[in-house]
Amino acid sequence: MPVIKPTCVRDLKLRVNLADVISRVVTLRKAGGTRLKGLCPFHNEKTPSFHVDPDKGFYKCFGCGKAGDAISFVRETEQMSFTEAVETLGQRHGIVIEYETGSGGPSREERSLRQELFEIHELATEHYHQAFKARTPTGDFMRAYWTEQRRFAPELADEFKIGAAPPTDDGLAGLLLKRKFSEDALRQCGLFFIREGAVLGFGALKPRFRGRLMIPIRDHQTRVVAFTARQTDLTPEDDPAREAKYVNSPETPIFTKGNLLFNLDRARSAVGEGRPFVMVEGQLDALRCWSVGLKTAIAPQGTSITDTQLMLLRRYHLQVECFFDSDAAGQKAALRFLPMALKAGLEVRFLQLAGQEKIDPDVLFLQRGLAVYAELQRDSLSAMAFGCHSVLPSPDTASPEKRSRAAHTLFEIIAAAEHETTQLQLLSEIVLYFRFSDQNQLRSDFKNFKKRQTGRSADNATALRNETAHVTPEQHLLMLCLHFESLGQPLSRILPHTWIDTGHTAGALLNRFLGEFEHDNWPGRDALDPLLETPEEKALVATLLFDTPDCDDPRKAAGEGMRQLRVRALEPRLRQIELALANIGADSNSDPISLLKERSEIQRQLRQPFSLPVTV
Repeated sequence: MPVIKPTCVRDLKLRVNLADVISRVVTLRKAGGTRLKGLCPFHNEKTPSFHVDPDKGFYKCFGCGKAGDAISFVRETEQMSFTEAVETLGQRHGIVIEYETGSGGPSREERSLRQELFEIHELATEHYHQAFKARTPTGDFMRAYWTEQRRFAPELADEFKIGAAPPTDDGLAGLLLKRKFSEDALRQCGLFFIREGAVLGFGALKPRFRGRLMIPIRDHQTRVVAFTARQTDLTPEDDPAREAKYVNSPETPIFTKGNLLFNLDRARSAVGEGRPFVMVEGQLDALRCWSVGLKTAIAPQGTSITDTQLMLLRRYHLQVECFFDSDAAGQKAALRFLPMALKAGLEVRFLQLAGQEKIDPDVLFLQRGLAVYAELQRDSLSAMAFGCHSVLPSPDTASPEKRSRAAHTLFEIIAAAEHETTQLQLLSEIVLYFRFSDQNQLRSDFKNFKKRQTGRSADNATALRNETAHVTPEQHLLMLCLHFESLGQPLSRILPHTWIDTGHTAGALLNRFLGEFEHDNWPGRDALDPLLETPEEKALVATLLFDTPDCDDPRKAAGEGMRQLRVRALEPRLRQIELALANIGADSNSDPISLLKERSEIQRQLRQPFSLPVTV
């Protein structure tokens, strides 16, 4: 793939507003001056510690330590390479990307695989949607299935680009081959069965989806990344997954089932105070909610809820209402969801209708419309009330031993909550539900349960703060060089290379940067990408650039940093000399005169103040 020009990367960083990039993922609020803050997208937190400085073009989380610029943010949140991230930012912000080859950009064969896969899925979405609308046997059947059997409006199919996959090859493979997509993209897009070693051609790409209603799956940035295919009477008998009611696309470089939620791209704009997310089981449940006006509905991809999905949710809103089918499978899924939601710090309630045991969200909203949502909320259960009812539906008739065992079953769920105050509140709900007379005994039992738990992880944020509390002299000087670039050349001339510990990131960077200053090759802090070799180096530079050092005299501060390096370099040798002098005896080969002279020279150096020359 052609290399992007460094000048283009520098121009892109200057032209792209970092706040615009990050606000696609994180809800940002003012934090004083021009800075913004929000909940960190890289770790679980309730209090915002993720700060953004649009003027400097950097972000930093003071909880987990993540830091970077617009390019690194897109790379980390969208799992892209450097080139892909730059190309994506250029496309979104109307910036032409220039390449070293001078060819005006990569050819179709040279495009990044992810970009090709996104384009293939957009083409496939439109292809299936046109098949749904076509006046053909397949189109007529699917429209009738949509409006008569599923009882959805035709307009909803247009809004969500619902499609149809004919029972026989419909020409999608031919369309993509004519567009000259790469072989890798065609093999990895997940839309075809391809025999191992087969030469790609019109007959080699066998459609994965046949005779099914096609529901496009979009990521939270509205890009189609996969499909869910609903079985119909048109699904052929030789379909390998004929008996499966729903079939998802296989996982690809742009689609991981556990990393996204259906309709989150739309629902995230509708949530707010008093408007929580509504988690339903399937895509058609979410579509039904949307069709009656409940715009905050989301659904997993036919798999169990994952921590990643819940972290994605809390970027936008903390409140979630769970509304799964009331059958055994749905209630079991809801119970699995409960501790994960508590662990993620989400405020969760479980929707139900009092006195009604069997509830199907799709059927309920179809029959009663949006008005029934108010009843569901009125009769909803808190997290622990739902847990209690699930493990012991009839506490009044249960024996004390049975109630005690049921309460202990809930301890693992309660332990998932991060904060002790939340855990105590949940324990109080158990006391009320199970009619326990001694709340202190239950708290004591829970405390013992937590002690017995194994494998509890340490608090990562605290560990990080402890680890970074001691700033090394190398990091101190590196920060000064980045913010006061005029210090670079004089430092490179008087700071001995041997004093720098290059075994850690800050030392390696300081040594490298001083080399650039020494040879007059320093590119400026806005064009450092070619000098940064690892993600750790990029994160450290972003962290150091985020905050301006608090010092009135940068030259004096640099002198103090050099003094610390000198002490660290010379004092171990001084201690060796003192030990050798103390142990000189008749059988010693050490020359005391030489040792005394060396000691005197080291002591002189340690007393001598550092003074950086003033640069013009």
